[in-house]
Formats: sequence, structure tokens, C-alpha cells
Amino acid sequence: MTETSPTPSRRRAAPMEPDQRRAMIVAAALPLVVEYGSSVSTAKIARAAGIGEGTIFRAFADKDALLAACMAEAVRPDDTVAHLESIALDQPLTARLTEAAEVMQGYMTRLGAVAGALAATGRLERTAPSPSGKDGRSPDREAGLAAPRAALAALFEPDRDALRLAPERLADAFQLMLMSAGRPGAPDPLTTEELVGLFLYGALTTPGEAR
Repeated sequence: MTETSPTPSRRRAAPMEPDQRRAMIVAAALPLVVEYGSSVSTAKIARAAGIGEGTIFRAFADKDALLAACMAEAVRPDDTVAHLESIALDQPLTARLTEAAEVMQGYMTRLGAVAGALAATGRLERTAPSPSGKDGRSPDREAGLAAPRAALAALFEPDRDALRLAPERLADAFQLMLMSAGRPGAPDPLTTEELVGLFLYGALTTPGEAR
């Protein structure tokens, strides 16, 4: 009689850490929040994440907490900073800034999509952190802008001797220009090449031409 080898038992996947599970749920929820706003059901999010709906409420206190986490993830600039820091510094400043402008516009488009979806259903104020600074600005928002601004300053640094202002001040101005140009609904928006050209060389084709 031939003996058969016992069938190996299937090992269960190692359970996720709470932070990992929350990050996985947020990653599944983000595109649905963009599409449906705050009206997206937790059941739909659970299906997208491949988990039971109850798992969402073990990871988040309620739906508002999940939406707030989605907003926080949209604001988080880690990937954007990594892309900015990967831009080659041995190429001309114009090329560096054009690439940076495209990266920043992608970040602002993603942030605007999530914020717009929540605002359209009246949930943005409920999920956004309350301003605590004297100027009414959110510390989280300022922190989200500070890291990309530092990465932008590094892109100006190789040309420091040829710059009118310090790289840090130019990075701040460039970031503000990109944010303004990327506001939703702007008519006939400037291309990244036009924005960079306007920033570096001004509105005049020849310096001193205007009276």
C-alpha cells in the first residue's frame, strides 16, 4: 500500500498592522471619494479594498474619520517631494522648473479633486482640520507646502550666483504662482512652459521695452 504525503496546511496571511490596514483602506477609498464625494458608501469602499465592511469601522471610528483620513492623504506631499528630489540638477534651470511644475500640478490636481468632491457634498469643513494659526491657516496645510517648497529651492540652488533672489524666496514665489495658475475653472490656463518662461523672464520680450 502506497503512502501518500499529507497535504500541507495553508498558512494564513500575517495580519496587517493597524496603520497598514488604515493606509490600505484609504488607498481604496480615495478614487471612490473623487468619483462619488462623501456619498460613497462604506460598503462600496469595503468591496474595493477586498475586506468586510466591519473592518472599516474597526480601523476608523466612523465614516467622517475615514473621509478625514482621505483628505489628509491627499494633502500629504511625500510622493510629490520624492519626484521633485529625483529631478536631475545637471539639466538647465528651465528644464528643471518645467518638470517641477508638472509634478506640482499633478499634486494640486489630486488634492483639488478630493477637496472638490467633499466640498460638493458639504463634508469638506467637517473633515478638514481647524485652523489654529493667527492668520487662520491650517498647520497641516502649511506643513504640506513646506516640504515641496524646500525641494523646489534645491532645484534653484545650482544657479544661485545668477539669481536675483535667494533660492528659498524664489521657491516660495514659484510655488504660489503654480497654485494660483492651477485654481479650478481658470479660463485658458497657461501651459507649464508658459508659466516657467513667465516666471524666469517676465512679461516683456525685451527688458526695458515698456514705458
